[in-house]
Amino acid sequence: MMIVYRYRVKSLAGLLSQQARKVNFVWNYCNDRQKDALRFSRPWLTGFDLNKLTTGSSKELGLHSGVINAVCEQYAKSRAQHRRPYLRYRSRMSLGWVPMKGRDLHREGNAFRFAGNTFRVFYSRPLPEGKIRDGSCFAQDRRGDWFLNIVIEVAEPPAARPLSRGVGIDLGLKDLAVLSSQERIEAPGFYRKAEAALAVAQRAHKWRKLRTIHARVARQRLDFLNKRSTELVRAFDHIAVGNINAGGLAQTGLAKSVLDAGWSTFRKMLAYKAIRHGVRYVEVNERFTTQTCSTCGALPDSRPKGIAGLGIREWTCSDCGAVHDRDINAAINILRRGRATLEAGIFVL
Repeated sequence: MMIVYRYRVKSLAGLLSQQARKVNFVWNYCNDRQKDALRFSRPWLTGFDLNKLTTGSSKELGLHSGVINAVCEQYAKSRAQHRRPYLRYRSRMSLGWVPMKGRDLHREGNAFRFAGNTFRVFYSRPLPEGKIRDGSCFAQDRRGDWFLNIVIEVAEPPAARPLSRGVGIDLGLKDLAVLSSQERIEAPGFYRKAEAALAVAQRAHKWRKLRTIHARVARQRLDFLNKRSTELVRAFDHIAVGNINAGGLAQTGLAKSVLDAGWSTFRKMLAYKAIRHGVRYVEVNERFTTQTCSTCGALPDSRPKGIAGLGIREWTCSDCGAVHDRDINAAINILRRGRATLEAGIFVL
């Protein structure tokens, strides 16, 4: 199983910035050669072809040969993934990026050795034993801080737990998640809380301050989602989540709130952490989960309907008389659909 560990680099940031500019040069060279192939109706260049074209340039560029090979292979891979004849050029405005081959990165206590240099990092958590794989890289964020991303192969995940305790999760905006166990995870709204400071900095044209605020908000959101997702996979044996269309809602007037909630990131964290903890994870169709009575399973006439019913937070089933909290009722129905999916043998593990 592959896991990525991320450490903030606290030394040789200037060297990394210098190498990132050379990486941009190699990337742009690959783009030029691809355009030449298109111009003369030649076969599109693969990563192997680009590696042959850049052979012997390591000494002249002052860049490790493994870095040059990784850039060429990533260029060909990205072009194929995006199904485009060529890609954008990288400029000085692009965030720094220095890829590497896994075999070229070596541990040195709490630091790492690469290309004859020792990079000290904030060793926030121990790196497990395992083989470092290709895909590892140095990457820069919008504040200019450098991070080392290490792709490492670890032991296979534990066997799946027995299906003894499960939870259904209904994602929302006021509450990030409402659980079928009637617990609620309130949405912290980090971006909303920072909007006033962002407005002041933007009006004053303080672009560095803007980047700092955005980076802080992103870190706070990731930290919050990491903690909540870890708590859930430790507490439950199987997790069912509604497949709400976050991308579609991000195109509406709810865009700020949807993106601030981080639904997609939260689901991705639950999915990969479930694998590591032996938990079954499934995403189910949440259509009519709010309107279906979780007690009798009917679609009563008294259910909240359409846009007009969005403000109805509690309703009573006209068929069986049960009183429902809108979100908890949806979470219970999501859990039931998740169990049915698991029994059919369709799940993420």
